[in-house]
Amino acid sequence: MANNEYSFDTDMVSRLIRKRRTIKPCAYDDRPVPKAVIEKIIENAHWAPTHGQTFPWRFFICCGDARNELANTLCDIYRMITTEDTFKEKKFTGIRQNVLASPVTISIAMKRDETEKIQEIDEVMAVGCAVQNMHLTATAYGLGGFWSTHSAATSKRYCDHLGLSPSDKALGLFFIGYPRKLWPIGKRGPITEVACWED
Repeated sequence: MANNEYSFDTDMVSRLIRKRRTIKPCAYDDRPVPKAVIEKIIENAHWAPTHGQTFPWRFFICCGDARNELANTLCDIYRMITTEDTFKEKKFTGIRQNVLASPVTISIAMKRDETEKIQEIDEVMAVGCAVQNMHLTATAYGLGGFWSTHSAATSKRYCDHLGLSPSDKALGLFFIGYPRKLWPIGKRGPITEVACWED
């Protein structure tokens, strides 16, 4: 007989996964996200799979007035890492707008285990799983989410700004906010397009 503790409503789980959408900060309203909800999102991220129990994810949460400093920092870094030829004014403006339009911005990082017993790619993928947990939890609370990996937010300079070591990685920003409009409709093709079976 199945243990009730491990018996879940699979239809509900599937609905949650399929409801998840990338919703960018320009579509958020200005309602603050309760701290208790943010903590639940981070707590669920912390339950992602991790080889060797290294727990490589690190989260830096930015809300309220602190968003101005974060926007300035990212814009400054973008200027430093681009040349006259590669600098794009639209990208520069978008970096600032996304941070200021989002009630919560979470900087995502991978903290490398000092023994390096686990491959770096495994640590990065573990962080990806943690972010998926964040996104699904945000969805369950009716929050839109957007994982941005633009050049400034994944740069060595931003990694240094976060106080991380040379072997660590900055892996972008996760924006969270309440959507202003109706929840977007998603679409996927049949699994036969992406799955190959051998019996």
